[in-house]
Amino acid sequence: MKILIASPEAVPYIKTGGLADVAGALSKEFRKMKDTVCLVLPLYRKIRDSLIRLADTGISLNIPVGGRIVKGRIWKDRQAAFFIECDEFFNRLELYGTADGDYSDNASRFAFFSRGILEMCRSLAFTPDIIHCNDWQTGLVPFYLRTLYRDDAFFKKTATLLTIHNLGYQGLFPASDMRATNLGPEFFNPEGIEFYGKVNFLKAGMIAADILTTVSETYSREILLPESAFGLHGLLKKREHDLFGIVNGIDYDEWDPAKDKLLPATYHVKDLSGKTLCKRELLRMLFKTARKGREEQVPVMSMVTRFSEQKGLDLVMRAIPEILSFGVKLAILGKGDERFQRSFRELSAKYKDSISVTIGFDEMLAHRMYAGSDYFLMPSKYEPCGLGQLIALRYGTIPIARKTGGLADTIEDFEPLTRKGTGFLFSDYTASGMLDALKRAFCVYTDTDKMQSMIRNGMRKDFSWRRSAQRYRELYKTALLKGKV
Repeated sequence: MKILIASPEAVPYIKTGGLADVAGALSKEFRKMKDTVCLVLPLYRKIRDSLIRLADTGISLNIPVGGRIVKGRIWKDRQAAFFIECDEFFNRLELYGTADGDYSDNASRFAFFSRGILEMCRSLAFTPDIIHCNDWQTGLVPFYLRTLYRDDAFFKKTATLLTIHNLGYQGLFPASDMRATNLGPEFFNPEGIEFYGKVNFLKAGMIAADILTTVSETYSREILLPESAFGLHGLLKKREHDLFGIVNGIDYDEWDPAKDKLLPATYHVKDLSGKTLCKRELLRMLFKTARKGREEQVPVMSMVTRFSEQKGLDLVMRAIPEILSFGVKLAILGKGDERFQRSFRELSAKYKDSISVTIGFDEMLAHRMYAGSDYFLMPSKYEPCGLGQLIALRYGTIPIARKTGGLADTIEDFEPLTRKGTGFLFSDYTASGMLDALKRAFCVYTDTDKMQSMIRNGMRKDFSWRRSAQRYRELYKTALLKGKV
């Protein structure tokens, strides 16, 4: 099968969130299955400045954007990943915006990228069987195929699938940005890509793609409810039979505590002694207090997260005194909303012996937090899938999470009598609900046998990408059978 994966980011090239892990890992898994895979990304400054070696294909693009022609160029690496260059749009410090807000021309940037993908295919004489689009940044690709490229024989047999990683991010722009898409005014209406007076790139993809997916079964059901659909309830209900949920996986080559070179010690499910050493080193790094023998007595709970309201950080802030009353040390790594960054910096200064906050992303520290912590906290308001809990389970770190989206699909609530389960879940989005789950978790902490059972239960779970990739291939075939664009 010839598969084109269109994504605004992908590992190992560029990453701001879990979308990058998904796009990169699927590309890798499909290659293992002997598919022909073409991964397409914008050529951001950070990719250009990295150590990744790229080759100029010699292919130039001339893409109409808002009444003018914008030039681009195609670059390629050794892994059949292609990069669309346009200094005007992508030679910037960040991918989508700065701390001051999103880039004002994001509509033009990703209209260019979406149409550039299709023109790149023509220039390469590569007709994909399936174009797998990801989030609003590529939402125009299926819509262009249904409209501007409707009679183009080159794409006659190409089907499309759109994965919605987070319905809360839709690519909403002022009505004036409709001009950037080069689509006619007849498409700016409630049946088209208009959304309460704005242009909606994600809606465009949701209308036009042959198949829609989300990143967990539970999330695919949740977004059919008006309170979880961010205004797109009607469209989702209309396309309910084309909507599927596939739980994300994690890259077991990258995330393997038995081989992880970023850890001070490695370990595996049959010998957890290295995890104790990882915990001792984490305490030394973050709290400067790790005397031998004491580390087993202090529960360490971590969060590797984006600083946003979605992630439940308001619950954590409100409950800090109660959380610390359990005698836990809390380590937080992440970046995002300045309001949360500032608040957690202040909490770290106030409780410096108990709370460590690192703003930004540090790959080594992330690996060491997953390995060296006893618990991993994810009190999300909503969570389409979540990767943190999958990594935590792989590393024998017990997740404590709200029962929503992918968290509900991947964590089994622990039952002390049977010793079945892999973590602790709570349902109500309240500080008291979260604290009840924490209390249950910390009550088990001193029971070594139960802790070991839970740790091993989690480590034995299979959240590799193989199963997920096979499910996507099945849906690719379904998309091809549905009819041609």
